[in-house]
Amino acid sequence: MNVAHLHIAYLMTRIVLGALALFPLAALAEAGEDAAEPARRVAEMTQTFAHNLAEQLRQIGTALNELEGEQLGTQLWLATIELSDLLIIIGVTVALLFALRPVARPFFIKAEKWAQQGDERLHTLRRAIGVSSAALADLATVLIAWLGGYALALFLLGETGSIEMRQSLFLNAFLITEGVKAILRILFAVRNSGLRLLPIETDYASYWNSRLARMAGLIGYGLLFLVPLFSRTISDLVGQLATLIIMATAFFYAMTVALRNRNDMRKRLEASAAKAKVMFTRVTLSTLAWTWHWLVIAYFGALAVVTVTQPESALPYMAQATAQSLIVVVLGALIAVALTQATSRRIHLSAEKRQHFPLLEGRLNSYIPIALKAVRALIIVTVLALLLDAWGLLDFFAWISSEAGLNIIGIVVSVGLVLIAAIAAWIVAASWIEHRLNPEVGKGKPTAREQTLLTLFRNALAVVLVTLTTMIVLAEIGINIGPLIAGAGVLGLAIGFGAQKMVQDIITGVFIQLEHSIDVGDIITAAGVTGTVEKLTVRSVNIRDLAGTFHFIPFSSVDSIANFTRHFAYHVGNYGVAYREDLDEVKPHFEAAYRELKNHPDQEIADAVYDEFWLDGVSSLGDSSVNIRIRIKTAPGMQWAVGRAYNELVKKEFDKAGIEIPFPHRTLYFGQDKYGRAPAARIENVG
Repeated sequence: MNVAHLHIAYLMTRIVLGALALFPLAALAEAGEDAAEPARRVAEMTQTFAHNLAEQLRQIGTALNELEGEQLGTQLWLATIELSDLLIIIGVTVALLFALRPVARPFFIKAEKWAQQGDERLHTLRRAIGVSSAALADLATVLIAWLGGYALALFLLGETGSIEMRQSLFLNAFLITEGVKAILRILFAVRNSGLRLLPIETDYASYWNSRLARMAGLIGYGLLFLVPLFSRTISDLVGQLATLIIMATAFFYAMTVALRNRNDMRKRLEASAAKAKVMFTRVTLSTLAWTWHWLVIAYFGALAVVTVTQPESALPYMAQATAQSLIVVVLGALIAVALTQATSRRIHLSAEKRQHFPLLEGRLNSYIPIALKAVRALIIVTVLALLLDAWGLLDFFAWISSEAGLNIIGIVVSVGLVLIAAIAAWIVAASWIEHRLNPEVGKGKPTAREQTLLTLFRNALAVVLVTLTTMIVLAEIGINIGPLIAGAGVLGLAIGFGAQKMVQDIITGVFIQLEHSIDVGDIITAAGVTGTVEKLTVRSVNIRDLAGTFHFIPFSSVDSIANFTRHFAYHVGNYGVAYREDLDEVKPHFEAAYRELKNHPDQEIADAVYDEFWLDGVSSLGDSSVNIRIRIKTAPGMQWAVGRAYNELVKKEFDKAGIEIPFPHRTLYFGQDKYGRAPAARIENVG
C-alpha cells in the first residue's frame, strides 16, 4: 500500500465523519453570534460542509497524481535508520523510570504509615499531606527519567549540545504522559491503600487506574509523539490518518468502558450521595449517578471530533481545560476535607474559664458548623467559576479585576466582617452576663434584681444586634434602608396606637425594673393579689398566691405595689389579757418570750430576729380583754414565720405565769312566766 492509498482512505473516512464534525465546527465558529438567527446559521453550516467536501475530493485526486509510484516501505526503512537514536532514548528513558520506581517505593510506605498515625480526627488531613508527598516523589521519578533521556540526547547521541526534533517530541510526550499517569497512581494508590484519596476497594482502584492509564498513554504518546513524528518523517497525510485512528480508538474504548460500568458506578454514586451531609454534594452525586457515562461519552466524542478537525488548536485547548478542571476539583476537595478535619476538633477551654463562663465553650463550638458551611459554599462557588473559566465560558480572573467583580467581592467581604463583628459582640456580651449570673464566681450569688435586669438586657441586646446587623447587611448589598426605616417608624406608630395597653405595660415594666420595685421571689400585693413573684417580664408580673393560684398581671393593671420583702419587716402583734391582770406583771413576760425567740432552736428563725423589740403598750380596751401591742424587727419575708414562733412562746409564758388570756363568756337565761316564776331547769353534772 502506498501513501496515496493511505491518503485516500483517510479522506474517505473524514468524509463519512463529516456530518459528525459539522456540528462542533459550526458550534465553535458561531459561539459568539446571536442565537436568534437559526435559519442563517443552518445555511452557512450547510455551505461550509459542501465546500469542505469538495475540497477533500479534490485532494484525493491530487494525491493520486502526485504520489503515484511512491512506496511506503522505502520511506519507512529510511525513517527507521534515521530514528535509531530515538529508539535508544526511548529505551533508556523508560528503563530509568522503571529502575527509579523501586527506589521511591520505601518512601511511599513511610508516607502511608505516617498518614495512618496520630489523632484519628486528623487522619484525613495527615493522609492528604502524605498523598501530596507521595505525589511529589512519584513525579520526581518521572522528572529524573526525563532529565536522563534529555542528557543522553544532548551529550551522547548526535551533535553535542543539540537535540533532534523527534527526540524532543518523545521526551516532551514522555514527561506529560507519565506525569498524568503518576497523578492517576496517586489518585487510586493501588499499592498503598492508606494514601488512596477515593473511598474504593483496591481491586476497583486497580481496574480504573489501568483503564485510565491506557487512555492517557494512547492519547498522550499518540498525539504528542507519533502523530507529529509521522507528519515530519513520512507525510502530513499519514499524521492525519494516525490522528483519526488514535482518537477513534480512544473514543470507542472510553464508550465501551463507560457503558460496561454504568450500573456499578451508579450504585456507588447513589450510596455516596446518601451519606453526604451537604445538600449540594448530595444533589450533584445523585445527578452524576444517572448521567456520568453520557458525560464521558460526550467528552471523548467531542475530543475526538475536535482533535481530528482542528488538531492545531483543539488539542491544546482540550488538554488545558481538562487539566485545569481536574486541578480545580481536586484542590477544592482537598481544601474542603482539610477544613472539615481541622474543625472536627472541638474547642476546649480550661477548667477556670469553664467555671467563669459555663456556656462559652458550647457557644463557640456551635458556630463552627455554621462557619464551615459558609466556607464550603464559597469553595463551591469558586470551583464552579474556575471550571467555567477553564472551558472558556467565563473569564473569571478578568471578572475579578473588573468593577463589577470588585464590587461583589467587596460586598461579600463587608457582609462577612459585619456578621463576624455581630457574632463577636454577642459572644462577649452573653459571656459577661453569664459571668455575672454565675454564683460560683465574682460577687457570689446575684440578687433577684440582677437576674431580672441581666436577663432582660440579654434579650434586648439580641433584638438590637439582629436588627442592626440586618440593616447594615441590607445597606452593604445595595438596598436602600431609608424607606425601610421610615416604614418601620410608621408601623411602630400604628402599632403604638393599636396596642396602647401593651405599650403601657412595657413602659411601666421598664420603670418598675429600673426603680427596683420587684424582684423574682418577692412577696408582694399587686392589683389586689398577694403572693410570691415567680416570673417577671418587661410587660407583666406572675404571682403565686397562698392557695397556689397562679396570677398573670399586666403592669398596666398595677396602680401600686406593696412589697413585703424589701430591706426588713416587722412582726406586729396584739395580745389580749383579762381585765383582772396586772399589766406591770404581764409586760416582762413579753420580753422573756422575745429573749427565747432570739435563741429559737430553728436557726433560720433565730437569724431572722433583729435586735429591735418594741413594747408599744395598750393599743385598745376590748370587750373582754386589754390589748397590748408589740413589734419585732425581722429579716424581709420572715415576719410571718417569726410571728408564729413568737405567738407560741407568749402562750407558754402566760401559761407558766397563770395569766389569763380572755375568752368569750356566755350567760344562759332559762326564761320565766308572767308571775315571775322561773321554770325548773334540770342540771346534770356529768363527771
